[in-house]
Amino acid sequence: MNKNSKVLALKYRPQTFNDLIGQEVVSETIINSIKANKVPNAYLFTGIRGIGKTTIARIVAKSLNCSNGIENKCKVKCNNCEAITNSNHIDVLEMDAASKTGVDDVRDLIEFSRYGPTSSKYKIFIIDEVHMLSKQAFNALLKTLEEPPEYLKFIFATTEIKKIPITVVSRCQRFDLSRIKSIELFEFIKKIKEKENGKATDEALKLIVKISEGSVRDALSLLDRALLSIDGEKELDLNTAQKIFGYFDKSQLIDLFDLVLKGDQNKVIKNYRKIYDQGIEPKVFINDFLEILYYFKNINSLTLEGTNFSLNDEEFDEIKKKSENIDNETLILFWQFTIKTLGELDIVSNQHLSIEMFLLRLIHLVDFKPKNNVNDENFKIGIEDNDQKQISPKIINKETINQIKNVSQEKKIKPQSQIETKVTNEIIIRSLNELIDICSSKKEMKLKYELEKNVNLVKFENGRIEISFNDGLDKNFVKDLSSKLLEWTNQRWIISFSKNQGEISIKDKEKNEKKKLVEDAKKSALYKTMLDYFPDAELIDIKSLKEDDSK
Repeated sequence: MNKNSKVLALKYRPQTFNDLIGQEVVSETIINSIKANKVPNAYLFTGIRGIGKTTIARIVAKSLNCSNGIENKCKVKCNNCEAITNSNHIDVLEMDAASKTGVDDVRDLIEFSRYGPTSSKYKIFIIDEVHMLSKQAFNALLKTLEEPPEYLKFIFATTEIKKIPITVVSRCQRFDLSRIKSIELFEFIKKIKEKENGKATDEALKLIVKISEGSVRDALSLLDRALLSIDGEKELDLNTAQKIFGYFDKSQLIDLFDLVLKGDQNKVIKNYRKIYDQGIEPKVFINDFLEILYYFKNINSLTLEGTNFSLNDEEFDEIKKKSENIDNETLILFWQFTIKTLGELDIVSNQHLSIEMFLLRLIHLVDFKPKNNVNDENFKIGIEDNDQKQISPKIINKETINQIKNVSQEKKIKPQSQIETKVTNEIIIRSLNELIDICSSKKEMKLKYELEKNVNLVKFENGRIEISFNDGLDKNFVKDLSSKLLEWTNQRWIISFSKNQGEISIKDKEKNEKKKLVEDAKKSALYKTMLDYFPDAELIDIKSLKEDDSK
């Protein structure tokens, strides 16, 4: 490593276990195992990017090969440790599996492992991004990994542990490196800033911590970029940092959210365009909007430190105050629409306009939020004489809102006489057979077929049908039947699936009855007499004669 390097991530790369932050448990475990001379055949380090996997791998290599031993490591100058630090130690081989993925590369490595160490205790192979190895390469490595020579040790590092075969993982001592806590990372980069004689406010550093998401390397890279973006005499403040990294003040988003709830369309669009003019990417805006929704929903169970420095004191208090006047149903509804909009951004050509339409949709959704907390499993829409819409859903989605609009529009278009006629002509359905007869009379042959063939009835009562699950049932059956029942009866029906088996289908009942008739007929004297005359004959069906046919 070049001590004079301008890159902070390299300049301040940890060289001993004492230099590491946030990985105390891992460090202590490895140190104790080396002291006890219980060194595993292979180490496996996994975690997010920039958290110290490769760095710890090198520290472990130095700990195993230090001339002074683990207890006195690096207290006195050691040629082995210095060579490993400079990546030129003859017995420590580093391989990037992203560029050497094939089985031939692994075979060369295994061939090289047959020779003992030259100048140190162990020959060590450090394989970074080990999940990139091919299946054949992993298979070639298995035998050596399980029973290596005493002098040979493997150290693996990966960000995607699930891509590594379980047969390999089981042969390693696995360490899951955790994200660095926000407060620890903040204190760390603050010390680095002071060592570099940089000038930056605590708020600016907290923003860097938030963006880095627990990655030390990302935090140092962002700090390096930020300090280089300002003159030596100026101090990096929050506003400047937001411009550098493409983030905006959360208070702007909180004010925007408040305007959405108030329904002020003009101010909402005006404030959003101000945010957009700051160079904020639409996806960043949506993700930050989701974050604000989360804080509004859970602010009472959070602390300022628990927000990962995403909010300052004033923003935290402002959200806590405004959240008292916002119901949970509205927040959940907004969350659903925001998630959907995030997916829509990948398919639209103008993301900026899509965000504006998203905000306008949220304004209109406020009018459709639940006004009565009625414990009802069903979604009910009532139309009163004063055109007021009574809504009592637990969950409202896009289809529900369209339904509301359609019902409202239908009432305005249709004359009163038509509505009254529909009410007076409503159909009363008392049983499954009556329902089948109505489907037949209404020419709904598909529904009739499903009711007869694929419906196992558990319970039938006014406004409710309970059936057992049937694999042959059409996926649109419940939706289609609900729609027709609402049309025929002027009543919303509940159609639910039950864990109970229920009755067999009508078609199966008919088959069983016909089968019994055939079996009974085969026992009769008439059937035996017919077989005497026609030995090869077989009774396959029985039909009853109607009165008209018998005459």
